[in-house]
Amino acid sequence: MIKPKIKVCCIQSIEEANLAIKYGASAIGLVSEMPSGPGVISEDLIEEIASTVPSSTETFLLTSKQDADSIISQHRKCKTTTIQIVDRVSFDVYDKIKEEIPAVQLVQVIHVMAEESIEEAKKVSQLVDGLLLDSGNQKLKIKELGGTGRTHDWTISRKIRGAVSVPVYLAGGINVNNVLDAIKEVEPFGVDLCSGVRENGRLSEKRLEEFFAVLHDRNY
Repeated sequence: MIKPKIKVCCIQSIEEANLAIKYGASAIGLVSEMPSGPGVISEDLIEEIASTVPSSTETFLLTSKQDADSIISQHRKCKTTTIQIVDRVSFDVYDKIKEEIPAVQLVQVIHVMAEESIEEAKKVSQLVDGLLLDSGNQKLKIKELGGTGRTHDWTISRKIRGAVSVPVYLAGGINVNNVLDAIKEVEPFGVDLCSGVRENGRLSEKRLEEFFAVLHDRNY
């Protein structure tokens, strides 16, 4: 197994970004307006945080917008290295974003609910730079588009990882107690954290330290 990249999501301040990077995060997630879930901050704050992050660390703008013009406008405001699209969009959206801002990386979230997620992932993977497998539910009246703290069926995630050629991040309830099992089961390119390293709504240095210690102790 190859040691996965670690993305720490739901970053809410420059201090939290610095803390995540200090412990080894290769990417941070910055959450814009969402119908539900934790970590939402203003676009002004996203821009401010992203501007302070070293070039060696990727910055992900999490967007729930579904039309290309709105996503492009939001990204031009926030200036992150990557756009993480958390809801389904039509395929032409990816093409238009790439035409307008070709330097940006596109990562599409697939909410893994059943075997049908495999076909969805295979189709989308041909149009984006990466996938992030999460545990939301787009069918609810108030959509869950991330940050649920729940795990999903990793056997499906493993099938998705084996079926696509782009990098795959694994999200959804990953914490110090299950991360090694998750890596063994799925062998993802990266692991995405939110609730697993937070306490009382804040990024926890103690939980970060414990989490990265488990990874460092593992022989890859």
